[in-house]
Order: sequence, then C-alpha cells, then structure tokens
Amino acid sequence: MQGDGRLRREFEQVMSTIRPRRSCLYMPGANAKALEKAKTLAADVLLLDLEDSVAPEAKEAAREQVAGAVKAGGYGKREVVVRVNALATPWGGDDIRAACAAGPDGILAPKVESAADVAALDQALSAASLSRDAALWVMIETPRAIFNLAEIAAAARNTRLAVFVMGLNDLAKDTRAKLLPGRSAFFYALGLGVAAARSAGLTAIDGVFNDIADTGGFEAECRQGLEFGFDGKTLIHPSQIEAANAVFAPSEEEVVRARAVIAAFALPENAGKGVIKVDGRMTELLHLVEARRIVAVAEAIAAAR
Repeated sequence: MQGDGRLRREFEQVMSTIRPRRSCLYMPGANAKALEKAKTLAADVLLLDLEDSVAPEAKEAAREQVAGAVKAGGYGKREVVVRVNALATPWGGDDIRAACAAGPDGILAPKVESAADVAALDQALSAASLSRDAALWVMIETPRAIFNLAEIAAAARNTRLAVFVMGLNDLAKDTRAKLLPGRSAFFYALGLGVAAARSAGLTAIDGVFNDIADTGGFEAECRQGLEFGFDGKTLIHPSQIEAANAVFAPSEEEVVRARAVIAAFALPENAGKGVIKVDGRMTELLHLVEARRIVAVAEAIAAAR
C-alpha cells in the first residue's frame, strides 16, 4: 500500500478486525428452543444471554445450557458471543469460567464503567480460557461509562477488548432521559461511543430497538446508526435480522466506487501520489483506506453466505 506510516498503520488495524457484525441477535440462554433455532438464522452474531433475559433462579441452569450449546457447536460461520452477568454479581465469575471453557468467539460483559473494569474482565478471561482466547465485548450503558469512554477504549492496548455495545435502555433509566423516536437525547452518547471505539480500533455496535412491530421505525434507526458510524446493531427478535443486514452492508454503488479507487491507485502512473482523480472526483490516500475496508467487508459478507 502506498502512503505514509500513519495511514498504513490505520489500514492494517482496520483490516485485521474485518468481520461482519451487522446483526447481533440476543438469544435467551434459558430457552433451549431459541438456542437451537439460532443455528438457522441469518444473524452475523449470536449473543447468547445469561444476564437480563434470565431470572435469578434460572441463572445456573441457563449457564449450563449455554455452555453446552457453545461446546456442541453447529452455528456455522456465525460469531457466537456469551453475555455474562457482571463480575460484581454472584454469577459473573462462574459465567465467565463456564463460557470460556466451552470456547465461544467472545464474552460480552455488562455495566463496564472504567479501564479497571476492563482489566479485571481481561484477567478473568485469561484465567478461564482453557480452549482458545475469547474476545472481550463490553456494554456501554451507564452515565459513568459515558464519562470514562476514552479510558475504557484506551484499555484495548493491553487487553483483548474488541467491541463496544451501546445499551441505551439502561442509560435512559439512569439518566431519566426519554428514549423517543429519533433518540435526540442520546446523540451525545452515540457519537462519543463511536468516536471512542474508533480511537482504539474497536468495533461499535448500536443498541436495541424495542418495538418489534414497528418495522419502519426499526429500519430508520438502523440507518441512523449507520450515519453515526456504527458497524451493526443489537437485535431482540429474528424479524429484525434482514433489515439490519441490508442497512449495514456496503451498497453495490459503494463497492463499485471502492473498487475503482483501489484500481486507480494501483496504476503505475499513480505510484507515489497522495491525491488523484477518480471518476472526476479528487481522491486522497485516506479514501483508499476506506475503499479497501468497504471491499473487505463486502467480501467477508459474501464469504459468510
């Protein structure tokens, strides 16, 4: 790749983490039928939940069931992530040990509020990773987390932290802000979440849309999340998968344009140039970085099919 060292590092960082995460579907860990049905769904990521969807008296049984499902496999190319209970709860430590022993792709931790929380989770994952390392996903869902976004993201330098997941339902509860259509009260949190994630090369996943019946509202919120810069969206029902996959995938026009940019910079006459003209538009090396990312995402989506 042509260009200066900064752009080269940026490109390598982005390309090393390319994986479609357009649709991240929560599946209740206490529901055996749901865990089985997940094997047939077109979601990029399955979030097998041991936290909010599981009653306290069912936590241990759900943990055993989810660990068994992950170990048995059968989920194909879908990324399998287990949402555990917080380390501060009576179940969190056992959740991490059981999940990591089963070998998921990732562990999603709720209520992460500081770099110290990330470090503690990373240590717990290191101690429990008997088969293979799982990536660390964290929920950003409290006022304190929003204030500490920079330090949380910076913790990725020394840990397996890979993904931010926004949790606006909890943030709305804690702040008393109204979670209304358009989410205007949460622009600050959404924007800061994406900016912090990008500063550390992390994936950023938007929060859930609560009204399953409102398909138009859901698609509009997906498009809003895309405009903010999110890579995908967390979902609460399989009916939301198709729209999320469509919105967060590069469009055909974007892919064609990206391939044209890549081809133009590869021409011998453009060697060493920082700015060239592609289809009448002035195009810089930073556009080449984005073009390569778009093509890589499109190819990863095609391969996952």
